[in-house]
Amino acid sequence: MNMNLKQTEEQRKNEQSSGAQLPLVAKQHNCDLVRVISVFQSLNLEHFIMSDSRSALHSRLLQLQSRFTWDLRKDDIELENLSTRLQDHLELKLGQRGAVARSYSFLAYVRYLQDRPKDAVSLLHQSEEKTRECYGEESEQRLIVTYGDLAWLKYHTGDYTQSESYCQRVDNILLKYPTGSSTVLHTEVYGEKAWTYLKFSRSYYPKAIDCFYKALELQPDDSEWNAGLAIALFRTEAAGSQKPQESEESPATKQLRRALDINPDDGVLMSMLALKLAGYRKHQEAEGLVETALKIGPENPHVTRYIAKYLRSQGEIERSIDLLEKALKRTSQSAFLHHQLALCYKNKKIAEQTRKPSNIQRVKQWRRLCIHHLEEAVKIKTSFLLAIADLALLYGEEKDFSRAEELFQQGLKMLESESENSICQVVHQRYADFNFYHTKKEAEAINHYTQGLLLTSKTWESKLCAKRLRQIAERRLSEDGNDGQAYALLAVLAKAEDDKKKAAEFYEKALDCDEDNDKYLSALCTLRMEL
Repeated sequence: MNMNLKQTEEQRKNEQSSGAQLPLVAKQHNCDLVRVISVFQSLNLEHFIMSDSRSALHSRLLQLQSRFTWDLRKDDIELENLSTRLQDHLELKLGQRGAVARSYSFLAYVRYLQDRPKDAVSLLHQSEEKTRECYGEESEQRLIVTYGDLAWLKYHTGDYTQSESYCQRVDNILLKYPTGSSTVLHTEVYGEKAWTYLKFSRSYYPKAIDCFYKALELQPDDSEWNAGLAIALFRTEAAGSQKPQESEESPATKQLRRALDINPDDGVLMSMLALKLAGYRKHQEAEGLVETALKIGPENPHVTRYIAKYLRSQGEIERSIDLLEKALKRTSQSAFLHHQLALCYKNKKIAEQTRKPSNIQRVKQWRRLCIHHLEEAVKIKTSFLLAIADLALLYGEEKDFSRAEELFQQGLKMLESESENSICQVVHQRYADFNFYHTKKEAEAINHYTQGLLLTSKTWESKLCAKRLRQIAERRLSEDGNDGQAYALLAVLAKAEDDKKKAAEFYEKALDCDEDNDKYLSALCTLRMEL
């Protein structure tokens, strides 16, 4: 019993002791909890501040004039091909005053898209250095875009302090050189934007032209902006669109003259103007420009490639090949040069085929050389639709139908994103020829000749499509005078020539042969409403 009393007493004391410690433990726990909450609040506040600061920086960056804000889509740009061309420009120091600095900036953005930000930063610093060397005290406004690009690059690499610093540099320049309106950019920015669009993708050419015009509104006599506009217009005007009988020269021809008035020693502009004048049959003036351009820039691949194209158009194939081969030694990765060489050998092949009798081995030789250079062109520039279409047709001539079909399908798929009708027309015309002459699929040939015809008029390919469709229609009618589809083809041709009355008559004949054809009836009803 005494032992039990002792145990009870000890338990009571222990319980009292435990009870006395409970408030102390609770206090300790409360202190720890407060400390933890305080730390979390501090971290959250710091994170909120950082997040808010970063958001403000990003908003500031979006206001900059930079390649990062000009909607340059990676899918529109052939990075490897553009990278190679820009490196050639830098090695050969091609272009007018300031062109080298721009090439460094262009290449920097390409490196960013290739996930090489450190290289991009280095190239932008080189661009800044070249700009200062070239323009001296007038360089600040030309660095607005360069600093904008650096601000974005530093942001993307997590260096937010440096990003802020470059933003501030841009702000300082804008304060120092105000434009007088929040909607008007500096001339140098319009120019840089225009050259960027012109260099990066053919789909951006309309934007380039618009920016060059805006730059020229502010500085109408600037040689860079006038040259840039001339080049952009030259590239967008369809080859052969000018007619000898036309007294009015095209916008590109006029602008090339204007640019040469300001800078009469630009060999590239001379060679472009020579090509345009050849279309107007102003051969004497064109020949003079060719000879002068070759004296000014005999080693400039941009001069020689256009002169070679001019010579080919004048039938001087051997001289053209010689110039192109020399240019290739300097810029071996030029899809343009390879394509031009292929066209020269294509001309030689056709000339041999028209001889009576022709040398079959010589025809094969020229065809193989043509295929070689087209393969090189497509390898360098995978989106080169004209080269793909010509290459596919040549494989058709070689009876390699599977390779030809593969290339044509590749080209036809690419048409989904092609905006230039003249290029789409070439693909349809070449594929139609392949089906008409090689695989003998007349229905497929008619389909693509028709699509090609309706895309754009006044081109060589348009005339070829019309000629083939007429041949098919007339042959079929000679075999069967009640061939409704043959009359429908003649109706399509008449409408393409804007002879709607004749087109309606042909559709009436087509319906006489095939009275239940809804397609012919619908086309006839539409024509009657337009008459």
